Amino acid sequence: MIMLPEGNMTKEEKMTIDERRKYLQTMKRRYKQGDRKTKGQLLAEMEVVTGLHRKSLIRLMNGSLLRKPRRQERGKTYGSDVDDALRVIHESFDYICAERLTPNLVWMARHLGRHGELRATPSLLDQLGHVSISTVQRRLDHIRQDQRRLPRKKPRGGSRLLQDIPMKRLSWDLSQPGHCETDVVHHCGPTASGEYLCTLQMIDVATGWSERYAVLGRSYLVMQDAFLVFLSRLPFPIREIHPDNGLAGAR
Repeated sequence: MIMLPEGNMTKEEKMTIDERRKYLQTMKRRYKQGDRKTKGQLLAEMEVVTGLHRKSLIRLMNGSLLRKPRRQERGKTYGSDVDDALRVIHESFDYICAERLTPNLVWMARHLGRHGELRATPSLLDQLGHVSISTVQRRLDHIRQDQRRLPRKKPRGGSRLLQDIPMKRLSWDLSQPGHCETDVVHHCGPTASGEYLCTLQMIDVATGWSERYAVLGRSYLVMQDAFLVFLSRLPFPIREIHPDNGLAGAR
């Protein structure tokens, strides 16, 4: 018995073309092997999942699922007003990915329009409501080309001391306790100048046992004090420590 999904797919759940093709490729193998009754059930399921008409599905099941290249490129659907809106909305959301940005375009455009940050015309809202994730990603990539980028510093070679320290990655499925990851949390507020409170945290990968200790600054002495406290608290010996870059560069 084949269980059909309830109701039609919402806009957020709608398949992309590539997702739909992959799904139909899998269903096609079952369709070719099924009898008349099974094929009918599979077609009903595919109708609900893909939103395609039954006759279109039959044609796809009996034909090729390969996508044909366009003979002629489509005209530009979205103009500069959409790009301007995407630029403002993307910045307002702190530059989240297109997958998270696209479903929130319309309500954010209305919100920004009420505050005078953009002109939320009915035409613009309609376009933002129909634009696809892939199109949003392409438009964002195009927008980024026009933005100035901060100069990047070239990577500097580490000190001889750090180069002599062996580096490796911890396996996620460790069963023996004593393999610990350490991290420094800075409580400096908006500026990192001067001395301020930090928290040194150590977590054992195998058991999840965690220890935290507050220190003032990141000097060698305060870090040593913190590790001595950890050694006195842990119920098992430390076999190896994996620090982050901040701790590795502690003075």
